[in-house]
Amino acid sequence: MSLQPDNLALSLREDFRYHLEQFYAFLHLAPPYNSVEKAIRYLSTTLQQQSQEEREQLATHHHLRWPLFEQAFIESGLPKKHHGIIRGLIQAHKCDHLPKEYTVFTQPFRVNP
Repeated sequence: MSLQPDNLALSLREDFRYHLEQFYAFLHLAPPYNSVEKAIRYLSTTLQQQSQEEREQLATHHHLRWPLFEQAFIESGLPKKHHGIIRGLIQAHKCDHLPKEYTVFTQPFRVNP
């Protein structure tokens, strides 16, 4: 199944937004909306720079999305928001219940700032 470029980008943005919202909901934190929007814009820009073949790979192979999601998460500055709170939750093993894919969101909090 091949999505049109606009529909594919929209689908990927919605998927990314969903996972960001779920990540913060699991942690009982309000998402930092300005940074979330910055991450969505970064993702959109990155998708526009990719070839149609690369975008179609993202549509059919969901595991390929996560490195792109991680890059957008980091580049948007999201790891700087709620840094101390999330780092504390990770150290207290309160993030162990998160889906394994969300490691791309927690990993930046595991390294020293």
